[in-house]
Amino acid sequence: MLKIKNLRAEIEGKEILKGINLEINAGEVHAIMGPNGSGKSTLASIIAGRDIYTITEGCIEFEGKNLLDLSVEDRSRAGIFLAFQYPVEIPGVSITNFMRAAVDEHRKFQGLETLTASQFLKLMKEKKELVEMEAKLEGRAVNEGFSGGEKKKNEVFQMAMLDPKLKILDETDSGLDIDALRIVADGVNKLKTTKNASLVITHYQRLLDYIVPDVVHVLYNGKIVKTGTKELAMELEERGYDWIKKDNYTLID
Repeated sequence: MLKIKNLRAEIEGKEILKGINLEINAGEVHAIMGPNGSGKSTLASIIAGRDIYTITEGCIEFEGKNLLDLSVEDRSRAGIFLAFQYPVEIPGVSITNFMRAAVDEHRKFQGLETLTASQFLKLMKEKKELVEMEAKLEGRAVNEGFSGGEKKKNEVFQMAMLDPKLKILDETDSGLDIDALRIVADGVNKLKTTKNASLVITHYQRLLDYIVPDVVHVLYNGKIVKTGTKELAMELEERGYDWIKKDNYTLID
């Protein structure tokens, strides 16, 4: 589904990604862990299409297409969804109107008819129940006045509504208490199928207790330096990142 080859990227002349190689297949959950400043959020932003970065080398393919040729809007329509670490507020725009516009655009891109009002409201009801989203949030502006947990639940709700092929969760566990974390993770797990994939970016192993990865990657100083199973996340939790050998970006066993 997603193939990244020798991706190098910089911002304002500073190189952030230094040769990323990554392949994610349909049905898989991949986790990327690493210390602050290692390039995790940069990688997520580049896949989603944020244009503040300069790609200096490499390529990204999504379902056989050159992702770097697509606008951020077309990447979304093609099935890529990024759940932000810090979801933004959109004052004056209700969640209902926001999602109606987004769903309509995605359906048009797929050559499908737009939903009627009753069909859309039925879909919203189903997806709200999936992520345990309270009905009272429905008429409010997007994320305005929301708690941290409500914002993250709203992100997962949007994900459920759009049904993306590739879900990127950029430190979704940040700022969540244990109950909110469980609700968000349960919603993500319910959306998993053999036809979609997830890329989970996190500092901590606790999220991976709920969203169990098939593959764990360690990103350090702009490069993936180790790949393993979910047990690797447990080892990182126990040992931290101090066992990274900084001179050659490999790990000390």
